[in-house]
Amino acid sequence: MKHQSLAGIAVSFVALSLVFGLVERLWPALPGQPRLREGFRTDLTYWFFTPLVTKAVSRVALVAGIVVIALAAGVPLEKGAIKAFVETRRTWVSELPAFVQAVLVIVLGDFIGYWGHRLFHGRALWKFHAVHHGSTRLDWLSSVRLHPVNDALERLFQVLPLFLLGFKPSVLGAYVPFLTLYAIFIHANVRWDYGLLRAAVATPRFHRWHHTSQEEGLDKNFAGLLPLWDVLFGTYYMPADRQPERFGVAGEAVPDGFLAQLAYPFK
Repeated sequence: MKHQSLAGIAVSFVALSLVFGLVERLWPALPGQPRLREGFRTDLTYWFFTPLVTKAVSRVALVAGIVVIALAAGVPLEKGAIKAFVETRRTWVSELPAFVQAVLVIVLGDFIGYWGHRLFHGRALWKFHAVHHGSTRLDWLSSVRLHPVNDALERLFQVLPLFLLGFKPSVLGAYVPFLTLYAIFIHANVRWDYGLLRAAVATPRFHRWHHTSQEEGLDKNFAGLLPLWDVLFGTYYMPADRQPERFGVAGEAVPDGFLAQLAYPFK
């Protein structure tokens, strides 16, 4: 995806604020949550910082990973040779129609993302991911509270295996923005699910249980799109009679400020 301009980022913020401001007011999971809630300024900073800085860091990490793969395949360390390797390499996956690749990349990508997400909940990487869970007021804007190291490693975990399998760059290029938009949606302060499909496709109601600080929901609902993985591996949790009411990190004091959160995992 091309580097975003400051104006484009501002316009998208205004547009999404209007859309989600309306739906979160009409169908709130927790009524009465103020628009300028606790942590708003921090999350607004992330809204601009992430596409301007974090995504650039993630792109550099992805390019470095692809270069390593190319060198391991015997490709010379030359820009043209590596570009040709990326665009012309053939596997059984790359020979599939683009539509089939799109379906496969969603399923396999979410499977990889599920296990990558669980890895971030382990001791080694938790401090980076705790920043994302630090929001005590969950809404669509809190989705962008993500430490740059978390974002870069998450992209590497998901995209490099799919690249190795041979998915077309155009398919992968559409997959990542789609995940970003869907992540914004499932963090929204709304009570929505998909009825009979609630265990098939992730919804705000599903993901809000992942962010709760209530003991019953801890380390549950890791999937970003397909709760099937949580069902299969015993981490699915979505009671029919209630919504989570508390959010944040249980027993851990993640700082409130943007700069303090960037430094937090390194303390």
